[in-house]
Amino acid sequence: MTYFRRLAANLALVAAGLLWLNGGAALAEPSYQGPEVCQKCHKAEFQVWEATKHAKSRREVHKTKDPDAKAIAEATGEKKMRRNQVCLMCHYTSVEKGGKMKVVAGPSCESCHGASSEWFEIHNDYGGKDVKREDETPDHKQQRLQQAAAKGMIWPHMKYDVALNCLSCHGMTNPGLDGATLAKMLDAGHPINPSFEMVAYSQGSVRHRFYPPNMTTNAEMDSAGLSRLFVTGHAASLVSATAALSKSDHPKYVEAQNARIAAAKAALGAVGDAATLLGAPTDANARALVDKIEGQDLSGAVGGMLPAKGSYK
Repeated sequence: MTYFRRLAANLALVAAGLLWLNGGAALAEPSYQGPEVCQKCHKAEFQVWEATKHAKSRREVHKTKDPDAKAIAEATGEKKMRRNQVCLMCHYTSVEKGGKMKVVAGPSCESCHGASSEWFEIHNDYGGKDVKREDETPDHKQQRLQQAAAKGMIWPHMKYDVALNCLSCHGMTNPGLDGATLAKMLDAGHPINPSFEMVAYSQGSVRHRFYPPNMTTNAEMDSAGLSRLFVTGHAASLVSATAALSKSDHPKYVEAQNARIAAAKAALGAVGDAATLLGAPTDANARALVDKIEGQDLSGAVGGMLPAKGSYK
């Protein structure tokens, strides 16, 4: 699956760089369809999302009278956030309706799993229109996973790609953000959070792990899985933060990225297999590490560094 993971990541980055246009006349491909499309099959996941800050932020953000929010929007070209091309990158999900783009949600399904217009039909095809998911053959499932990933879907098992995607907003590393724009945002008061960590942010209120055979239980990740996710998240953070240093020399930005790098090095330093990545923090080395630790229990190495469950976001 490594090839398809890498291809999906590259497609996601390209899409992220293009989709900032999604509030204007030009519609980039692939495009968003909105969370209502996903909830037709993923009702339990949708209900979890509805209770999150991601979902609630749409109403709270663009109606806020926070002077900082207004100043940030004005600094980047349009005082109304839901019309501001920069704000649209991370704060909203917008879809085409009647030839125009319309904000329909805050960060939602496709914000994390990739704009779905190109992979949606593949994702829903279990081997023919009359074949149900439980009757799909293993070979067809493997083919479906690969083909959807090649079209830009970031599957839940592609945890490194999920982490990179989260960091594009939470780490302010989106390819659509240039250095000059970043400087305007930060000078106007936009926050930057160097403490984003995958376990704490993905296993709290946003957790939606409904897997066979019990599709009604939002399963918690076991200690081995948490340890791998912790390492995977820091691998992604090290790579993205290192690359981000060339994006802007704004003091706040540099300070935040260096803090992320330091935290990642501290976490990865406990993992013997991470030596190559620490020496050369590249995407290829990070993916090699993630592939190598697949199936391992790293609790003995990093268990003491995992965030307490009570601190989950």
